[in-house]
Amino acid sequence: MYVAAKGGEAAIRAAHALLDAVRRGDPAIPEIGLDQIAGQLALAVDRVMAEGSLYDRELAALALKQARGDLIEAAFLARALRATLPRFGASAPVDTGAMRVERRVSATFKDVPGGQVLGPTFDYTHRLLDARLATQARWPTSPIPDDAPPPPVWGRDGVGGGAAAGPLPAPTAEVVTPPTLPSPTRGEGGVGVAPMPRVTDLIGAEGLIEASPADDGAPPGDLTRAPLAFPADRALRLQALARGDEGFLLSLAYSTQRGYGRTHPFVGEIRFGAVEVSMFAEELGFEVPLGDIALTECQSVNQFTGSAEAPPQFTRGYGLAFGQSERKAIAMALMDRALRAGELGEERTAPAQDAEFVLSHADNVQATGFLEHLKLPHYVDFQAELELVRRLRADRAAPPPATAPAAEDEA
Repeated sequence: MYVAAKGGEAAIRAAHALLDAVRRGDPAIPEIGLDQIAGQLALAVDRVMAEGSLYDRELAALALKQARGDLIEAAFLARALRATLPRFGASAPVDTGAMRVERRVSATFKDVPGGQVLGPTFDYTHRLLDARLATQARWPTSPIPDDAPPPPVWGRDGVGGGAAAGPLPAPTAEVVTPPTLPSPTRGEGGVGVAPMPRVTDLIGAEGLIEASPADDGAPPGDLTRAPLAFPADRALRLQALARGDEGFLLSLAYSTQRGYGRTHPFVGEIRFGAVEVSMFAEELGFEVPLGDIALTECQSVNQFTGSAEAPPQFTRGYGLAFGQSERKAIAMALMDRALRAGELGEERTAPAQDAEFVLSHADNVQATGFLEHLKLPHYVDFQAELELVRRLRADRAAPPPATAPAAEDEA
């Protein structure tokens, strides 16, 4: 890992002081709090937790604030802290089938046991800026009537969109209390109370999809404690994908959909909610609950023509990420399936099917360190390159050496 090199101490202290001032911004504006970041920028906090390999909303919010909103820098800060923490053991596998679901949709079956739960999502919103958020968001305290006027949109209705469209709406002093929403961590409000069976289990009951891999009892590797080595088994690959850069995985997953690989799946199910984490206490002889964490899980359903050992059936791709990270979980499921090409006897023809290529470049903290070290002093190296180029140019400009005339052949 490349980190900042020691330079002129006075200049570095001044740079730190300037960074603190720029981070704070206008002192006349109230400073943003960690509770505001964790509550109102929840998806950014979720991404920092996932890529920082540390589930702690408050610490992720602190890292995001310290990094001035730079998600990769915030993930770097979270990993640096995690590396200093003691490890007391490993938790038991979480049961996502018992998840207290806040959102659960299936693209393969319309009517699934437990129903489709839309939950909080951008999927059905119009991508138009809501001018109300420029002042204060108003929570509807009752169902919105069908004949209600649409909300003011930025750049339309005389709101925003440049000087011709008028100034921002004046701030309102009215305080609107949001309604109490069903919480996945409490299981109240009728959401997430009853367990919802996985869609892949419904297909598996007919033997139409490969069985989930059996637990062989061997402890999985831990990328937070040991570097990645190849060949990497599926457990290590999933770990690397879970904390890999979302943008990188998204691009590779998109490439498989466009034909650079054999992956164009159905989303069997994606669910988001709270699951209980427990740990086996040897001195007690049973598992002890530690608390709840929010997870997003995606199981993809992929075609498979079969082989000499297996009949035609669907195969699986799997994604799991901290918080509400649906894009990450779906991309992870696509990449998991693409990286199983060799295991399933498929020809590996695309970058997304090359485990060493994907996993070696998915880590944004490592990539950032290697890329940003180019900003550090390279004076000696450059002077050597500069002198080499000057010498090559001088050699090229020099006239060719004179050669003696060839002796005439004797008669």
